[in-house]
Amino acid sequence: MLAPVLTVMVISLFRQEIVSFPPSGLTLAWYVNAWERQEFARGFGTSLQVALLAAAVGVPLGTAAAFALVRGRPRGGSALSTLLLGPLAVPGVVAGTALYMFYLRAEFWLDRDITSTLEGLVAAHVLLTIPWTVRLVTASLQGMDRAAEEAAANLGARPLTVFRRVTLPAMRPGIIAACLFSFIQSFENLELSLLLVGPGRTTLPVAMLNYLEFRVDPTLAAVATVQILLVGVLMLVTDRFVSIARTV
Repeated sequence: MLAPVLTVMVISLFRQEIVSFPPSGLTLAWYVNAWERQEFARGFGTSLQVALLAAAVGVPLGTAAAFALVRGRPRGGSALSTLLLGPLAVPGVVAGTALYMFYLRAEFWLDRDITSTLEGLVAAHVLLTIPWTVRLVTASLQGMDRAAEEAAANLGARPLTVFRRVTLPAMRPGIIAACLFSFIQSFENLELSLLLVGPGRTTLPVAMLNYLEFRVDPTLAAVATVQILLVGVLMLVTDRFVSIARTV
């Protein structure tokens, strides 16, 4: 499973433009080339902005939904949970196409631009952050011992005080993991973003795909290596708060 990842990282160091084995030498020139290309810099900035905004919006909403489902146990909770996790079951290309068609219809009724705007792209990525937040925070809540909450309530603490002083600190690892994982899902997304980006507002994965249409050289491998390292570090940090094996 790691062989393709390692292959990309090794190819990013090849000296020759056309990949062949064995390599004629090793160089870091492709990383310099990627750094100097404006489309990758703009794409990185857009992806970073969208991922931060999507996590900032989706994580609080997903956390509230997870808390209500686990502790409130509302009627139809199973159906609500399925609805919230539904975006994970829909292929990204299908979801992106459906959102694009929905945005076109909404533009007609609202008489304002939605497609190819930052707001429209962030709203689409929130659909990625909410389901993962629900899964991670739910896993955190289900593994939490309620004895401390009951003890605080028995000692006279009000429900809001119990939540703020006992429940929320216990949920903090799950919330932090949800923030990191939501950022990862949004930052590396291609399928959902492909039809929703516009001129001058292209995410990094889309910029990489556009580059591939005209040139094939290790520059893409260099960009992908940086992306892999960033995502890998964030995944390791996430796993320290909530075991990913419990949520996937």
